[in-house]
Amino acid sequence: MIKSKIIIPFFLLMALTTSSYAETTVSSEVSFIFNTFLFLVCGFLVMFMAAGFAMLESGMVTSKSVSVICAKNIGLFSIAGIMFWLFGYNLAYGIPKGGYIGNFLPWSDSSTLETGYSDGSDWYFQMVFCATTVSIVSGTLAERIKLWPFFLFAAILSGILYPIVMGWQWGGGWLAVSGFSDFAGSTLVHSTGGSAALAGAIVLGARSGRFKIKGEPAPIKPFAASSIPLVTIGVFILWLGWFGFNGGSQLSMGTFDDAVAVSKIFINTNLAACGGVLAAAIVTRLMIGKTDIIQMLNGAIGGLVAITAEPLMPSPLAAILIGGAGGIIVVFGTKLLFSFKIDDVVGAIPAHLFAGIWGTLAVPLTNNDANFGSQFLGVISINVFVFAVSLIVWLIMKKIMGIRLSKVAEIKGTDVSETGVIAYAIRD
Repeated sequence: MIKSKIIIPFFLLMALTTSSYAETTVSSEVSFIFNTFLFLVCGFLVMFMAAGFAMLESGMVTSKSVSVICAKNIGLFSIAGIMFWLFGYNLAYGIPKGGYIGNFLPWSDSSTLETGYSDGSDWYFQMVFCATTVSIVSGTLAERIKLWPFFLFAAILSGILYPIVMGWQWGGGWLAVSGFSDFAGSTLVHSTGGSAALAGAIVLGARSGRFKIKGEPAPIKPFAASSIPLVTIGVFILWLGWFGFNGGSQLSMGTFDDAVAVSKIFINTNLAACGGVLAAAIVTRLMIGKTDIIQMLNGAIGGLVAITAEPLMPSPLAAILIGGAGGIIVVFGTKLLFSFKIDDVVGAIPAHLFAGIWGTLAVPLTNNDANFGSQFLGVISINVFVFAVSLIVWLIMKKIMGIRLSKVAEIKGTDVSETGVIAYAIRD
């Protein structure tokens, strides 16, 4: 009975409908509602990525640093929300066409029907992107950075650095005018976070005993991940959130074409992650004779980051190949950092910075409206700017307030020294 009540009106509607989709286009108000709904739903999917980052990072650190990871992630999300409301949004969207920076004014709601969606939904959607950028930095610097200096950097990154580069493209700034294309943020979000993390890792240095120092015995301090299942759960949450990340970046769903586009973006996003996982699994098996689960998990993230710059235009096969290349980049990027003795606890720099660069440069392979010159310009300008300013900020903070835990605090664990949480026996 339920089926018949649905089918009869459906066929009646089909009989009254012409073959032209243009004649059945919804009203401006209904389109406004659908577009706003897309932002809100995709926004809370992206917000859920904060839980994914917290789980991934908690599982990747040693057992004596789990609580601080949780404190950092809920803290940075709160800081990013306030800073993006305070002036981050208008730094990005208050920028003049072709300009470089917006204004330092708080966000305010000026929704109109002509906008196409509510201003509040757009603010929320863009805010969770901002928080994602800061989350990338958290895991790289784990187990040796002080909590409050990290919070200060989170405020600077979310309130100033990220909004500035965001405005260069999505706010109609100079990169947008130059023809740069980054659909959902392979460079604007992920490389930005990765560049800031790289600068911090260089200034902060590696965890004590992480790498062998010439003339000294090999390090004996264990750095085993506290929970691989927790890391896996975190990656699956990130994978889920990425559908909001990329799908919501279509920015509208009030027409037939938009609905089809969002669906295609979902498919390509998923396939790129699959490609990243399998590519990392195959490469590690061939290289070391073992299938590295950590690299498989980071391969998923590398594949997702790579497709983020252009998830709409590739064919399904192209999406798999783009994601697969991202997974391979993660494997070799990890080895590269290790050779330079750069300690990236969760592998965020290869997965977000390196795979983000690849995905952005690959856009012209599937999008004829993009060109390699503009893509290269965008990648270089954003990453150099963020890395250089972040490096200066980290160095100033190191000089003025100190950013690294003492060796004693590091040995006891950040949970004890920073949050006072004791979940295991400590022997002096």
